Amino acid sequence: MSTKSATVADLRNNFRRVSAWIENGEAVEITKRGRRFARLLPVANALPKPVKIDFAGQLRATWGKKVFSQAEVRAMREAELGSQS
Repeated sequence: MSTKSATVADLRNNFRRVSAWIENGEAVEITKRGRRFARLLPVANALPKPVKIDFAGQLRATWGKKVFSQAEVRAMREAELGSQS
């Protein structure tokens, strides 16, 4: 189990991020005025939170703003289906 570090201000201002660390099985050490203050540990039987995949972001990264014509889509589909036989 790895340990992350956060300040009391991080808990107040970025709780969503800190709680995600804990939900994913990581211990979080809390500091107050530069000194260790507390440690938050995940529940022993908790399962890691499933990772959400940004499919739209991956498509934008790959294709940008490209819009395919019907002919291009048809050609790609035929090429894909033709290679499966």
